[in-house]
Formats: sequence, C-alpha cells, structure tokens
Amino acid sequence: MIIDSHCHGWEYWPYDPPVPDPESRGRIEQLINQMDLNDVQQATVVSAQIEHNPKNNDYIADAVRRYPTRLYQYADVDCSWSDTYHTPGAASRMEAAIEKWPIKGFTHYLANEDDGTWLTTREGLDFLGVAADAKLIASIACAPHHQPALRRVAEKFPDMPILCHHMSGLKASEPPPHKMLNEVLTSAELPNIYLKLSGFSYLSDDDRKWEYPYSDTLWIYRAAYERFGTRMVWGSDYPVVNFYMTHKQSLEAFRTHCTFVSDDAKKAILGGTLEDLLSAARDVRF
Repeated sequence: MIIDSHCHGWEYWPYDPPVPDPESRGRIEQLINQMDLNDVQQATVVSAQIEHNPKNNDYIADAVRRYPTRLYQYADVDCSWSDTYHTPGAASRMEAAIEKWPIKGFTHYLANEDDGTWLTTREGLDFLGVAADAKLIASIACAPHHQPALRRVAEKFPDMPILCHHMSGLKASEPPPHKMLNEVLTSAELPNIYLKLSGFSYLSDDDRKWEYPYSDTLWIYRAAYERFGTRMVWGSDYPVVNFYMTHKQSLEAFRTHCTFVSDDAKKAILGGTLEDLLSAARDVRF
C-alpha cells in the first residue's frame, strides 16, 4: 500500500500569483484523481487554514467523511498564521479540535523566527499532552533550529509520533560542516521522531527548483536514510508540488531515483511505516 504522508485540499486556491481556476485547483477531488492515476491508496491531509480558507478544518473533515477509506485528517491547531498561535488556552483548543473533527493527528506550523521553546512551556506541554492522551500523530512544520525543542517534546511524550514536514527544512546547498543537517540527524536518536520524505524541490536553491529529479538533493536523503532508516514517510505535498513537478514525479523522485534505499525499506517509506502509525493512532468513528 502507498500512503501519501503530506498533501492538502482547499476550497479556494490560497497562493499567488492568481490562477484562472481558484475554486477548483485545490479541491480534494483533484487529489483523489491524482491518487487514482498514480496508484496511491490513501493519504493524510494536512489542514491549513491559510488565505481564503478560514474553515479548512471543516472542509477536510467533510472530505474524510466522504472518502473514509482513502483519507485521514491532521487538523490545523494554532498554526503560526493563526491569531491563537502560542497564546493561552491552547490545550482547550486542542480538546475542541478532537471533539469536533474526525482527526488522526494535528498539524502545528512553527514560526521560523522562534526557536520552538514554547512547546516545552507549561502551556505547550498541556497542549501536547492533550494530543498525546488522545493518541494523535503530531505533524510539525519545523526548521532545523527547532529540533532541540522537538527532541525535548519527544522525550516527554515517547508514545506520540512526531512527523517533521519536508525533511525539517534542510537545504542541499548547506556548506560544511553541515550544522543544520547534523541538528536534524541528531533527532534520529529519538525513536518517535520521523521525517517526511517530501518536497524534493524545497531542498534545492530557488534558481534550481525546476531541475527534476533533483539529483543535487539526494545526498541529504541518503544521509537521513542512513540515520532514520524506515522512520521516514513519503509525501507529495500535492497540490503545492505542482509549482515544480507533477504528483507522479514526486513519487518517482523517491521510488526511482533514491537507488540507495533497499526495496524493503522503500515499501515501508512509501506506506508501511505510516500505515502502522495510523493503525496505532486515535480510532476515528463516523
């Protein structure tokens, strides 16, 4: 089984520049179509209540109810663009999300300008504790400088899987001594920290993001694989990925071009690892 660990769906296209079909380009039916075309059986949809989509949690919850065998939801709870980001009452907002939506996990986008230490404050630990008690998967948008805080969270909540978006924001052009890479690789010591093997173009410099199959990034994926092994999960970042490559190419960038990964490990990274995490996560009933 192939499971896409990172994709989105929106009622209205949230990005600039404007497109001629904003009311259809990001809709969940487009994702389902790409999954069908490329033999991807399931996907975890990362809600993102960004521009034009203040009710994206509701939209994705409805999609999960319509496609219960195909989709899982990670609710947007207090992400960095929200008015409630790292404000008092976070635990109550997490409780409300669990009660309202059929979620297997939550997503929390950390602001690049902070260091993530809020996560280990009393408010942050209460927020995460509610999620851990509910057996939610934590899908975290983070940069390498957030990893020390995430390691402390992982130690505090060892049974809560923490999935770092897009290789935790690494860059293939980082020069030696590779401080950012080493920060992320250190987190492999924590068995509940995982990397989303997604967004190949994001690891490239801005002037090379069109350069499929992103061979310049493969040394990063190899280094991560050597440390994390099958604690990596493939993701497309559909439909955002279409800025740089197709859904099919996002799959083959890993399946075809990461030749250093064994066949058995590829099966795990393409779906087996995430299937196990979803099976152990919160039991969602409709």
